[in-house]
Amino acid sequence: MESWSHREEKPTGKPQAVSRRAILIGLLLIPPNAYWVMKVEGVWHTGHPSAMALFWNVMFCILVLILINLVIQRTAPRYALTQGEFITIFVMLNMVTALAGHDSLQLGIPAMSVGTWFATEGNRWELLFGHLLPRHLTVTDKEALKPFYEGHSTLYTPEHLRLWAGPVLWWTTFILALGLVLICFCVLIRKQWTENERLSYPIITLPLAITEGGGRSEFFKSRMLWAGIAIGAGLDILNGLHTLYPFIPGITVRHDARNWGQYFVTFPWRAIGWLPVPLYPFIIAMGYFLPLDLAFSIWFFYLFQKFQRVIGAIYGITDMGPVLNGESFGAWFAIFLYAMWLARHHIRDVLRKILWNDPRIDDREEAMRYRTAALGIIAGCAFIAWFCLKAGMTWNIIVPFFLIYFALAIAITRVRAELGPPTHEMAGGMNSGNLLVMALGTIEVGERNLVMVPLFYWFTGRGYRTQVMPPMLEALKMAERARVSPRGLGLAMLLGVWFGGLASYWAAIHLYYIEGKNVMDAHNMGQFNLLASWLSTPRDPDTLG
Repeated sequence: MESWSHREEKPTGKPQAVSRRAILIGLLLIPPNAYWVMKVEGVWHTGHPSAMALFWNVMFCILVLILINLVIQRTAPRYALTQGEFITIFVMLNMVTALAGHDSLQLGIPAMSVGTWFATEGNRWELLFGHLLPRHLTVTDKEALKPFYEGHSTLYTPEHLRLWAGPVLWWTTFILALGLVLICFCVLIRKQWTENERLSYPIITLPLAITEGGGRSEFFKSRMLWAGIAIGAGLDILNGLHTLYPFIPGITVRHDARNWGQYFVTFPWRAIGWLPVPLYPFIIAMGYFLPLDLAFSIWFFYLFQKFQRVIGAIYGITDMGPVLNGESFGAWFAIFLYAMWLARHHIRDVLRKILWNDPRIDDREEAMRYRTAALGIIAGCAFIAWFCLKAGMTWNIIVPFFLIYFALAIAITRVRAELGPPTHEMAGGMNSGNLLVMALGTIEVGERNLVMVPLFYWFTGRGYRTQVMPPMLEALKMAERARVSPRGLGLAMLLGVWFGGLASYWAAIHLYYIEGKNVMDAHNMGQFNLLASWLSTPRDPDTLG
């Protein structure tokens, strides 16, 4: 396999145009992938293809296409797909998976109705925030929601289609605007991270390796590869047989199979709490791509966090959550600021190109000109601001809310580009809404701003594992390595964002009318309970957390 080190040479030659058939194949595969992810993760809550940095459903689709392509290469080679076409399809499927994923629209789509359907006299949701929910972004007719939550029905009736058409149109337009802004940010920072700092982009190693030569890659001739596949498949088969026939021994690998925390029962060591020891083969395999400093920091700071809990227990601090959240915010903002400091000279050049069209700054090989990217950011942010104002938010919250979000998105993208962690979940209160409540208090934030926090939880909330910006920047790096037109790929990404968002709404709503309420609702209950808590018991700024 080719090594993607800091010493790699920039490929030369004219970029290959993005073909129409690659975009068509990508578009055709977007709806089934949206359905697949929503069904497996959202309804069944298993498999979790979007929980990893490298989405396995996308890799599976590419592998199937490679097998088909190998046949075409033998029988009708002129019609065989090229590596550039595989990358275009890969990128478009990444967009829909990121949007349909566990930390994205599996939260955002149920949020349109959870606040209404689950409102009871006991939780007082209707009294506390029912009147605050934006009618054009949510479905507030409880009677009309019965078939949706009870199941055994269909989306495809005039009444049901009319019920959802308005909110879905608003949200998919918002997704398009947000996607445009993120793509434009990628354009502005690509040269600094890819050419100046030469970050390694470990996540793209595997898709580039398997698509080389249209699938006729030396990668597949590695004996070690097939040995690894045999071990992983054998382990899965063994554990499957163990589940069906318990007398067959199994080898447990799940994260909840071993809890070493149960052995720490005395004070203050019991503050360590849950200490899982998973042995996932795919995590071990992806660890092969990790730099040593990241591999070290992953386990060191995890154990250091447990050590902090022990020290906190000694001093009588029973809830370390706010402290650890504050540390996490500080770490991610430090990554963002450090990346911006390293890029200060490049940012100066970009501004000179945008403001004065400095001819010494060459942006011809970017997905779009820097001026076009700047206009895209302005237009996208203008729509986002108008969207939020129409929903009842105020300027003094809209601006810091999205500044926090964009800073976190850029920081995550930086970590992915430089280190390539297998996943990057930021669990807990790592989101714009929580930080503003911590900093300002609930009264200063205001009830109309607070009510948007659970509705925005899908893109700045639960975990950021499906943050869409890292795959966008990785797509531009893949375009450089495989000599694919970055402009064509940028348009393919934007198309994938819009159609992927639309397909995600279709898949989720379609499944709800068939299945009824499911685990996706549970992921939203906590946010609406938190909203009710904020509104019923106002909180002061948290100066300690």
